[in-house]
Amino acid sequence: MTATLITNIGELTTNVERDGDPTGLLRDAAVLVEGSRIAWVGPAADAPAVVSHTTTLGTPTTGETSPVHRDSGHRRQSRGADAVSREDDGGATRVVDAGGRAVIPGFVDSHTHLVFGGDRADEFEARMTGTPYAAGGIRRTVAATRAASDEELRIRLAGFVAELHDQGTTTFEVKTGYGLSVHDEARLARLAAEVTPEVTFLGAHVVPSDYAERRDEYVDLVVGEMLRACAPHSRWIDVFCERGAFAADESRRILAAGVAHGLLPRVHGNQLGPGDGVRLAVAAGAASVDHCTYLDDADVAALAGSDTVATLLPGVEFSTRQPYPDARRLIDAGVTVALASDCNPGSSFTSSMPLMIALAVREMGMTPAEAVWAATAGGARALRRDDVGVIEPGRRADLVLLGAPTRVHLAYRPGVPLIDRVFKDGVARA
Repeated sequence: MTATLITNIGELTTNVERDGDPTGLLRDAAVLVEGSRIAWVGPAADAPAVVSHTTTLGTPTTGETSPVHRDSGHRRQSRGADAVSREDDGGATRVVDAGGRAVIPGFVDSHTHLVFGGDRADEFEARMTGTPYAAGGIRRTVAATRAASDEELRIRLAGFVAELHDQGTTTFEVKTGYGLSVHDEARLARLAAEVTPEVTFLGAHVVPSDYAERRDEYVDLVVGEMLRACAPHSRWIDVFCERGAFAADESRRILAAGVAHGLLPRVHGNQLGPGDGVRLAVAAGAASVDHCTYLDDADVAALAGSDTVATLLPGVEFSTRQPYPDARRLIDAGVTVALASDCNPGSSFTSSMPLMIALAVREMGMTPAEAVWAATAGGARALRRDDVGVIEPGRRADLVLLGAPTRVHLAYRPGVPLIDRVFKDGVARA
């Protein structure tokens, strides 16, 4: 079994609550990884003794210096330089000297739409000159996606997955919703399942143009033949409960059908205006209700009294110029909040979780600590995962080494590539 000891961590975000801090922050820390799991976490001075070969990383690229342990015996290198390593015979543990950098759990992006064809840059340009966002643009992407081959979609999807990994995302969900026919929704679900176990069937994204005058027939199709074709490749069922998409009664029927096929519910709701989405999600026992831009007191109270996560998607508000959700109101009410990218071609064409953190801090009233928690542990809650989003023995060894001394830099230095190294299941990605 391979093992890695990451030591000389200046600031470690564990998300294991201690002393009233939900992020469980440790300073001068170390993490031991064995195989794909975390084996030990604690102060660097107490790290297990290992027979090792060593990789020395440079100091954080922030204009500041961070001390390396005096007994490390390693020469500092500039960031991006080739690592210096030494192999010992048999049973070696690789030791990574973090050089005082911060380490956080891998980001958990619980809301993406990564399988699609086409481009809608012209819509973005129009919005920036005053045209309001509307859900109908989804139909343009449906047409382009239907016209794309499996291989074209697979290649593009691989590019988006690489983007996610490069930016520190180690767990992610992918929705269908740009096929809206039995054949096309099934192939999107199948393609998504090639890259993640967190696949969401979203045949109820909008009513496609070919069913514009027959919406009841389309709902019948979604809960019938389309669901049967997609369920084998999916874990989740989702519905866009919104004006211009699906009404509350239609949404309830769609979610119930998905649950009957063994899928777990989640909801798009309250994005374009006040509506039934949040309370419908809570009543259905949904893992998450996503967007939550327009909430009244009853919506907030319903969320606070439930296990449903409010997943906020600030990339949408950045791209559409809608009002940002009030994360401070939700957190103060006791609601569990997650952040996700909503990467899609129409309303949030970004895969950057660091950008979501910066926007949440700048525009939504979150502290840096809250935003990092929401982008890691919060995303895990939204996917009902207990093996990711936390740095603790027994959990998956999904870690991000930042090129900065603290997690605050994710908001403090927006747009700067601060993801220095990503470990997925204990393996450092190239």
